[in-house]
Amino acid sequence: MADANDPYAVTADELRQFIERFEQLDSEKKDVADQQKELMAEAKGRGYDTRVMRKVIAMRKRKPDELAEEEAVLELYKSALAMS
Repeated sequence: MADANDPYAVTADELRQFIERFEQLDSEKKDVADQQKELMAEAKGRGYDTRVMRKVIAMRKRKPDELAEEEAVLELYKSALAMS
């Protein structure tokens, strides 16, 4: 049994709980990833461009200021290369 005065003591029960919680979260993460994959397959089946959808999702996660700055730089680069 672990010494109550030893701050570095490891108890088997506590360690097991941490490991089991991590494994449970890992399992849930896999389930969510599978659900996302199914959702994108459904959207693709309905005619949506999932590559563009993923880009929109990534854009929605960003701050408006960061997004505007990136778009401005992109337009500058495109202009410099006569792409716009």
